[in-house]
Amino acid sequence: MKFSKLVPNVFYADISDALKFFIDCLEFTITHNELKTHKPFCVIEKDGLRINLFQDRKYAEEHHPEFRLVTDDIQSVYTKIAASHPEYLHPNLDKVTLRPWGAQEFALTDKQLCVVIQQW
Repeated sequence: MKFSKLVPNVFYADISDALKFFIDCLEFTITHNELKTHKPFCVIEKDGLRINLFQDRKYAEEHHPEFRLVTDDIQSVYTKIAASHPEYLHPNLDKVTLRPWGAQEFALTDKQLCVVIQQW
């Protein structure tokens, strides 16, 4: 059995919050756009990663995912985000920190999810 990608679905009460976080802050690109429909949806991508974003208040209230983005240059990612979008830095991990398991990490959060940026 072989898999080539994991593509998460992330639900927001207001998809514009997702676009601010993923497009403006993390610099993903919209590759499929159904934002002007009665059920707003889009696919975003960056560096071979893909995420499906949905506007659905009910599912957004039920699901608050957390996932990790791995980088080879955590310091430059942190410096850029801290300068441009400090409001997304998670209060419990708002600086690059060496974790007991050997990874350097910092975290971001918006109204819906938590993203841990990680370097091994």
